[in-house]
Amino acid sequence: MPTLHGYYRSTAAWRVRIALNLKGVEAAQASHHLRRGEQRAPAFLALNPQGLLPVLDTGSAVLTQSLAIIEYLDEVHPDPPLLPAAPLDRAAVRAFALAIACDIHPVQNLRVLARLRSLGLAEDQVQAWAHDTIRDGLAACAALLARHPGPFCFGDSPGMADLCLVPQLFNARRFQVQLGTMPGGERLLSAEAACLALPAFIEAAADRQADAE
Repeated sequence: MPTLHGYYRSTAAWRVRIALNLKGVEAAQASHHLRRGEQRAPAFLALNPQGLLPVLDTGSAVLTQSLAIIEYLDEVHPDPPLLPAAPLDRAAVRAFALAIACDIHPVQNLRVLARLRSLGLAEDQVQAWAHDTIRDGLAACAALLARHPGPFCFGDSPGMADLCLVPQLFNARRFQVQLGTMPGGERLLSAEAACLALPAFIEAAADRQADAE
């Protein structure tokens, strides 16, 4: 059985939990408390020198980076697919997923917010940074979906884009982003609603994890 190293509120680990559930792959869960700095412990750094979550230990290899892990799972467990078959469609899904995983999430995560505080920014400025980063990024993501039908991000089944969207909307609410009033917000919320009707997404939610606080 593989082991997923994560944390209940890590949106990157959350993506992988959804993928595992959709694929029907059982995995042991190992929690590393981000706010206590457990991801910087020597034992964890031996798994991932970046000190980042998630890590998937397959038993024969150690994989890092959530989207790389998701694509690995999609290749070794191809049903149901998380990426469409056509190259242009695959590129569109990857672009959406990368917009969240590379352009929104990293610049509003715990390390960046702690760095802003260490530079002397007041807490309201730190919160505003995260809020604006998420709001502007999600508005752009909504525009990427404008030509694509639902109910999910790209069509009638969930894929890698949805795996990234649902946890990021959780973060958006933490930072008081008014999703229903932002440009394209209703499209994102409708895709989220379609996802949250599925057990794979329900069971992966932060509040359903053993280490939830």
